[in-house]
Amino acid sequence: MCASTRPTLFLLPILFCLAAALPGAAQQSQLPDAPQPQTTPAPTPSPDDKSWGKTHILWIIPNYRADESSDVYHPLTHKEKFKVALSDSFDPSAFLVAGVFAGINMAQDQYPSFGQGAAGFGKYYGGAFADQAIGNFMTEAIFPIALHQDPRYFVKGSGGFWKRTGYAISREVVTRGDNGHDQFNASEIGGNAIAAGISNLYYPSADRTLSKTATRWGQQLALDTFFNVVKEFWPDVRHKVLRQ
Repeated sequence: MCASTRPTLFLLPILFCLAAALPGAAQQSQLPDAPQPQTTPAPTPSPDDKSWGKTHILWIIPNYRADESSDVYHPLTHKEKFKVALSDSFDPSAFLVAGVFAGINMAQDQYPSFGQGAAGFGKYYGGAFADQAIGNFMTEAIFPIALHQDPRYFVKGSGGFWKRTGYAISREVVTRGDNGHDQFNASEIGGNAIAAGISNLYYPSADRTLSKTATRWGQQLALDTFFNVVKEFWPDVRHKVLRQ
């Protein structure tokens, strides 16, 4: 979702406090290494898993990219990658999330030429929804298929709090290839850059400068990094704090 990071930053202290209270959170970390697949074959959860708590952070934000499995790695097919992007983009809650971002951006008068009132909100909503849908398809389907990379976030799920946080942050620039090996996350970096460029087609002409396009790109990378941390600790919150 391409939008300012400020609307979501309020979640970070809450999540960190919950995660810090979990067993092992105080352990010290070294390097943010990736989780290692186990040797016992087992099916990897797919986008077809309809457990609402697993596919929605706080039961609201679409989260079809997160994979909590530590079993033998199974790459996604082209069809499955598109299914992840479709689910993240057109899940019923995605329309609500776009409305929240649209309302916040409108309250901040981020694009004055959009105006206010119902007509202005419609323009903000269209921009917010297009941002998140285009970004999802670029980073979860088109680029991963072209570059043979996996768009999923693989939850580490073990180790100290800082080690897991470092791992989550590192996944913005490191991803898993379809061959199972870590690679530079060109799908995330490049996909968001293209999405930011496409946004110039529907944002006001005054905001189509190189600097503002780069700002939107940087905001999206920061937002995705933040959500990597949220995805890492959401299973702990769901399983141990909320007993689900």
